[in-house]
Amino acid sequence: MKATFAGCPAVKPRDGSWTAVLAQYRKPDTIRSTVEIAATAIPFVALWTLTAVAVANGYWLGLLLTVPAAGFLVRLFILQHDCGHGALFARRGINDWTGRVIGVFTLTPYDYWRRTHAVHHATAGNLDKRGIGDVSTLTVREYRALSRWGRIGYRLYRHPAVMFGIGPAWLFVCQYRLPLGLMRAGLQPWVSTIATNIGATVPVVGLVWLLGIGPFLMVQVPITLIAATAGVWLFFIQHQFEQTHWSDNKDWKFQDAALYGSSHYDLPFPLRWITGNIGIHHVHHMAAKVPFYRLPEVLRDYPDLRHIGRITLFQSFSCVKLVLWDEQAKRLVSFREALQN
Repeated sequence: MKATFAGCPAVKPRDGSWTAVLAQYRKPDTIRSTVEIAATAIPFVALWTLTAVAVANGYWLGLLLTVPAAGFLVRLFILQHDCGHGALFARRGINDWTGRVIGVFTLTPYDYWRRTHAVHHATAGNLDKRGIGDVSTLTVREYRALSRWGRIGYRLYRHPAVMFGIGPAWLFVCQYRLPLGLMRAGLQPWVSTIATNIGATVPVVGLVWLLGIGPFLMVQVPITLIAATAGVWLFFIQHQFEQTHWSDNKDWKFQDAALYGSSHYDLPFPLRWITGNIGIHHVHHMAAKVPFYRLPEVLRDYPDLRHIGRITLFQSFSCVKLVLWDEQAKRLVSFREALQN
């Protein structure tokens, strides 16, 4: 499967980059942002409550509601994500505190995550700066240089059962409980993490007291795991596609890495809505401060961008096998392809 590339559209902004072109879309609408929060948080709380009531009364089919509830939890994370980029509101303080509150629901410490995600945006597609906020990806040469056990370890890490099963659970349930890796980043990541843990513990204790530990876990665990898996899948597809863009530090250019190293995950409308247009990821990486609800405006006004890095839902499933960057072919390849060359 190959993502579709049509090259950069023939737009000639004053500074010769997309930065000036996309700046006009950066202004958020406070009312719209507030409505989007309400339209996401209220259904999530309602679905969680309905599921809990159903389970508490023995209606096990109510557990089916955990799927749409997880969808709204993913959308809450997208709102938190926009806050981290200063995109949801005009004032940084409002973005930060909104993101911190949402982080209690998503189990994601806002300040910790914001720091690592900022590194991801600043280094995405740079072969010499891999390691923070990315899906670990080796080159074919690096993989061949590994020991036998090193290869086994990398194969296990890239196995779908680990990448989309164990990995999401570890990330959101365990890794986000301590800001490991940011020991030198000051107190803020630690304060954010501890505050998020405490903030999540208070309602959890109350709900366990009200429902009992069993019913609470039967509702919360599947919602958390489904949402975590969906979130990791989205992040994976946004950068792990065949014709993505990687380069050495000396050749790395932000605009090229953003435009060609991030996909346009062209999802059906319901999925596009529930994922907050995050599939328009190449535009997001070029201009992270564009609010998620304005990203479709960019595709409307610059339709050539629709074709750059475009991947459909059906096509995306074949990306799972792409695990190594071939520096000669300039594309991601499977283990089988790497061994054949």
